[in-house]
Amino acid sequence: MGTLDRAAAADTLAAQSQRGRLPLNFRLFPGALAAAALLASALPAQAQSTYEPVFTPESVRATVEFLADDLLEGRDTGSRGHEIAARYVASRFAALGLKPGGDNGSWYQRITFQQTSRADTPGTLTVAGPRGASQSWKHGTDVIIGISANERHLDIAARLVFVGYGIANARLGMDDYAGLNVKGKIVVVLRGVPKGLSSEVAAYVNATKAEAAQAHGAIGIVTIGTLQSMNERPWSSTVGAAGRPGFNWVDEAGMAFDRTPAIRTTASLNEPVVDAMFADAPKTVAAVRAMADKPGSRPRGFALKTKVRIQSDSVASRLSSPNVVAILPGSDPALKAEYVVLSAHLDHLGISPPRLDDTAETDRINNGALDNAAGIATMLEVARAAASAPVPPRRSIVFLATTAEERGLLGADYYARHPTVPARAIVGNVDLDMPLLLYRFTDVTAFGADHSSLGPIVAKAVAPMNIALSPDPFPQEGVFTRSDHYMFVRQGVPAVMLATGFANGGDKQWAHFFSDVYHRPGDDLTQPIDWLSGARFAEANYRIMRAMADADAPPRWYAGDFFGDIFAARAVKVVRP
Repeated sequence: MGTLDRAAAADTLAAQSQRGRLPLNFRLFPGALAAAALLASALPAQAQSTYEPVFTPESVRATVEFLADDLLEGRDTGSRGHEIAARYVASRFAALGLKPGGDNGSWYQRITFQQTSRADTPGTLTVAGPRGASQSWKHGTDVIIGISANERHLDIAARLVFVGYGIANARLGMDDYAGLNVKGKIVVVLRGVPKGLSSEVAAYVNATKAEAAQAHGAIGIVTIGTLQSMNERPWSSTVGAAGRPGFNWVDEAGMAFDRTPAIRTTASLNEPVVDAMFADAPKTVAAVRAMADKPGSRPRGFALKTKVRIQSDSVASRLSSPNVVAILPGSDPALKAEYVVLSAHLDHLGISPPRLDDTAETDRINNGALDNAAGIATMLEVARAAASAPVPPRRSIVFLATTAEERGLLGADYYARHPTVPARAIVGNVDLDMPLLLYRFTDVTAFGADHSSLGPIVAKAVAPMNIALSPDPFPQEGVFTRSDHYMFVRQGVPAVMLATGFANGGDKQWAHFFSDVYHRPGDDLTQPIDWLSGARFAEANYRIMRAMADADAPPRWYAGDFFGDIFAARAVKVVRP
């Protein structure tokens, strides 16, 4: 620029602005920034809307390298490493000139969590047979007893009722409780769902079995395997989770939040316990499982002739961890009262406990480079581009870095239930979770795109980049219900989770990542991360955000959609194209 005089520089800047090519990191001689502002204000709105920011691999890399550094020790919820990461994100928000969106004018929405662990004495489950004989099993053997968040000493005895899959959903025409009295009893349910349901609906009904049991008056749930579930995950794998603590956010009354407080106890059972419970039952467990294995078949329930007693003790501790929230006010006088939420989880798994075969050189830090430092880096790049635009998005944008995603989507659940902006004003959410930046992606998957107009919005926004919108590549996994965006869906907000797709070699990269890297110390900076793809993913999300924020109408649920009808029954719907 040193060879240009001021007039030539202004002419060049104006030409770049008209072509929408003003880079975010341009540098001019003293006074040029003021000239740029004057030029931008003089441009018509249409010209300003063609602004195309520059996204660089270096910017994405810098963020990921900081967040995935060993010094942050895996950013576990409530840890010092996560607190450092939260302050880093807040400082980036502040540098961009965004408004604090947390509590009391801060960047942070501070959440109290309760961690509930088992006491020294293992829990026991005792089955009393129809002839009076009883058998007992300790937790971690052939039973896994769930932890009660709000009862330190649990001692429950009740009769048992088998309720098939334990599904009660009028929309699906399913009621496994029909004709059964389970009030004050413990229900026995088959793991999973009937064959033939779509993956996302299946994930929903599977996750709401406790709600169905509570609605019918049950006080507990014990789960038994089907032929399919036992084949997919043998008991030896299931029992490996026996030592995990429970994790809940704490409400204003000081109670650990529990979606189904009337369900006082839960347990998973292996074969010896199942056989004892089905002693002298109207149908054998083998017959029940054979029927359940047929596509579309749902075994009918019946009362069992046995009783169960479940005892367990627990201890609880509390900790604090923040969501980090920033707001970019919208530019449209009317639409700025509506909010689009762009979210990504900041936490990861921390340091794995030592194993017997570990050495001094064993890496136990779960750095979470792609899960989900890469998602946070993407969000920060979108925030940078949006904050630097000559004209901000028409709607206001909430940039949300959540905590405790790895603990059960808890930070997002808390924010969706306690938003720092008016709840009814949140019109859409895009969540960024684990973009796999290991190859030059040519497509993206928006998990949940089939449920609302967000699907066409995403497809149209990324089309100029020659990026395709692909369907869910592994529908059997029910990803739509397994990341932060689903907490917004539960509050009636159209939402998607965006990830790099399976095209151009992505299928092999995803398969390798899930089998060898996911939730392991290997998700670190030694991976061959393609930083150019990181910049490209950030640009795609910027385009999606602008499309959502600048459209005349907000995202809408499709008429007749399963999730839209359940969670947003009164919302305005649109016809599915």
